[in-house]
Parts: sequence; C-alpha cells; structure tokens
Amino acid sequence: MEILVWLVVSFLLIVVASITATILIIRAVARRLGRTRLLAGNALRVRAKVASGPRGRVLRLRVRLADAIESGRAAVQVAASGPGPRGEFDRLFGRIELEAAALDRQLHLMESEAERGALERDLPAAAGRVDRLADMVGQMRTAVGSGLGGLSDDELGRLRADVDREATALRAGVEELRTLNRGGSWNGPDAIRRSA
Repeated sequence: MEILVWLVVSFLLIVVASITATILIIRAVARRLGRTRLLAGNALRVRAKVASGPRGRVLRLRVRLADAIESGRAAVQVAASGPGPRGEFDRLFGRIELEAAALDRQLHLMESEAERGALERDLPAAAGRVDRLADMVGQMRTAVGSGLGGLSDDELGRLRADVDREATALRAGVEELRTLNRGGSWNGPDAIRRSA
C-alpha cells in the first residue's frame, strides 16, 4: 500500500512540474512575440484605426513615426549592400533612430494623458517633431535612391546598347538569309549550313 501511495504522489509531482514548465515556456514565448517589431507594429496600427479624438491622433503619429523609421532602416540596408558610396548614412540614421525612440516614448506617455486639454495642447508640437523626422528620413531615402539610380542608369545604358547591337546583327543575319534564298524557299538550318 505504501508503494502505491509513493507512485501516486510521484505521478502527481511529475504532472505538476510538467504543467508548470509548460506555462513558463508559453509565457516566455508570448513575451518574446510581444516584443517583436512586427506584432507590436500591427497592434499599434489596429489601435490607431480604432481610437478617435486626441488619443487616436497620438496613435496615428506613432504609426507614422514607426513607418518612417522602418523605411529609413530599409534605405540604410540597401545603401550598405549596394555598390555605391555610403557616406555617413549609418551614423546619421543611428542618430535619427535615437531621436525617434525618444519621441515615441513621449508619444506613448501622451497616450495615457488624462486631461484632454493638455493632450490637445501638446499634439501640434509632437506632430511637428514627427514631421521633421519623417522629412529627414525622406531626404535620406531620396539620396540613397539617387545614388543607386546613377549607377543603374549607366549599366542600363550599356545593356541597351548591347541589346540594340544584337538586334541589329540579328536583322542583318535574317536579311542575308533572305538574300541567299531568293528565288527558292528557305530550307531552315540546311540553308544556313550551305551558305557557310
């Protein structure tokens, strides 16, 4: 009887330990997923669409700021992987990201503002800061794009010249075949071999 009690107690301890471990693992995974940019960005977008009034405007400012930073991050990655000159984009964008993070924290704090008048009073200044940061990112993207475009235009010009040259040679070859086969029907590859 004593052995049976120990077996039941051991079984219950194993079940409790398994359930505890499963709960801890699920919580850790949920926290990690909650911290990912994609999920956080999607949650912010949903909240911005649903919210109205000054809080909704604050949330839309946060979305605009996040979109600008993400597009700037993409531009820096393209500039870093491309053949063109990089300049100081990495360092400058790092500074922009720091300012954007501070501004996002301010906007996040504004979301919890209980006094509507204070929130409406602070909104224009915050919107101006978001506009300035978004404009800086836009200028940076334009600079990266023009740097890539200049290199691409040269390569496209060379490629176009090669295609034109090949098309001209092909037309000349077809005309030569027609001249050789005038008066008779063209016999396909045999006619080419005979003319060679």
